[in-house]
Amino acid sequence: MRAVMIISLFAFSGFIQAQKDPHWWSGRNTIVHLFEWKWSDIADECERFLQHKGYAGVQISPPNENIVVPNRPWWERYQPISYKLNTRSGDERAFLDMTRRCNAVGIRIYADVVINHMSRESLRPPAVGTGGSFADPAAKSFPAVPYGEGDFNPTCAINNYADVTNVRNCELDRLKDLNHGSNYVREKIVEFLNHLVSLGVAGFRVDAAKHMWPKDLEYIYGNIANLNTSFGFPANRKPFIYQEVIDLGGEAISRDYYTYLGAVTEFRHSAEIGRVFRGSDKLTYLHNWGTGWGFLSSENALIFVDNHDNQRGHGAGGPNVLTYKTSKQYKMATAFMLAYPYGITRIMSSFDFASSEQGPPHDSKDNIVSPSINSDGTCGNGWICEHRWRQMYNMVEFKNVVAGTGLSNWWSDGHQQISFCRGKKGFIAFTNWGDLKQTLQTCLPGGTYCDIISGQLSDDSKSCTGKKVYVEPNGFAYIDIWAFDEDGVLAIHEKSKI
Repeated sequence: MRAVMIISLFAFSGFIQAQKDPHWWSGRNTIVHLFEWKWSDIADECERFLQHKGYAGVQISPPNENIVVPNRPWWERYQPISYKLNTRSGDERAFLDMTRRCNAVGIRIYADVVINHMSRESLRPPAVGTGGSFADPAAKSFPAVPYGEGDFNPTCAINNYADVTNVRNCELDRLKDLNHGSNYVREKIVEFLNHLVSLGVAGFRVDAAKHMWPKDLEYIYGNIANLNTSFGFPANRKPFIYQEVIDLGGEAISRDYYTYLGAVTEFRHSAEIGRVFRGSDKLTYLHNWGTGWGFLSSENALIFVDNHDNQRGHGAGGPNVLTYKTSKQYKMATAFMLAYPYGITRIMSSFDFASSEQGPPHDSKDNIVSPSINSDGTCGNGWICEHRWRQMYNMVEFKNVVAGTGLSNWWSDGHQQISFCRGKKGFIAFTNWGDLKQTLQTCLPGGTYCDIISGQLSDDSKSCTGKKVYVEPNGFAYIDIWAFDEDGVLAIHEKSKI
């Protein structure tokens, strides 16, 4: 009996480690959330841009049919009507074309999945879905699944985050809460997730995981199929799982309850990095970033500067959260996130919004319009595309170049200026106040380097459109970042040598 138990524990441990593998191609890192993009546009972006800039994967918006809400706010995507793959982003055929094309060039697809609940009542009954399905959420009737009243928890509102049962068994903002203890509900969810696996996804971002019991999720995750080898995945590999658990402390449900199941979204990272780079704390204190700040261990933490919720004031972080609207500090915070050896990194790629409910750019018939690509590589048609900003994609390359190295030669002025090396492969410096004018150890071989923040190294590596950094044979270089510079950060690495 004891031998059987030991074998079972080892098997379970192997399963969990598999759920934390993002299945990136070698030499690549960082997920980009192409929020509300169409499947055809994501496929194009994988081929024309992401593969060439070192990105590793794309988080997509929920792929299953959702309720149609008047004025088409972004959050309608988080109100399922069925598990049919039919949304404003495209149908199942377009979805499959996307996964085939993206996997072929080494870009993994991670589906945002909403399995905690179904939609709430429609303002104009009956509820109609993006695929044409009908439902009666008030009666907890979703025929296109099908789900009926017996598949849901009794109606009650979440009103006490100190009560674990209330948070996990009641309705989040009136959304009809599924009973995950039901074998039938579990089977329908597993069927949905396995269908996505069969179509080539590499993993899942699990929405509202905090509102589900870990033991129920353990059963669901444990019954997800291995990744589809037709899309280039090795045999016997489980999907990568990262779970949305908002936890800034002080509540009954901790993010730590979910780390045995997969990675977890570390919202404290978002809140704290925003607070620091907004100037409410000192950069010098970042020397022990990560677990030293009370964050999850690196392998468990899916980190970001902002996400689709908290950039709109929802979720967690409040006014500390940095977004594209505060671009200088936002780029600095992202550069630090990508340079510091901590966590599984994700970049937000937004559309412009004036109100917190505004949906993606669309035409007169509410069809999502594609991003246009400007001559400088940035986006138009209402899309921000932070992932196409030079400072962002060059720092993704920086992280690729310095992979496997540790942090060394930390320097600080004691306040708002810092620098550090990543092994002998990369160097970065920041100023969040005043001019930085220092001779600092870069840890790089002597030579002239292109600052990848202020400019770009030419294809033939013979010229630089930005600042040049002259490194002495002993590794020291004079670094200057002026307070009025466009960016308060400078970065060089071994592949940016002129």
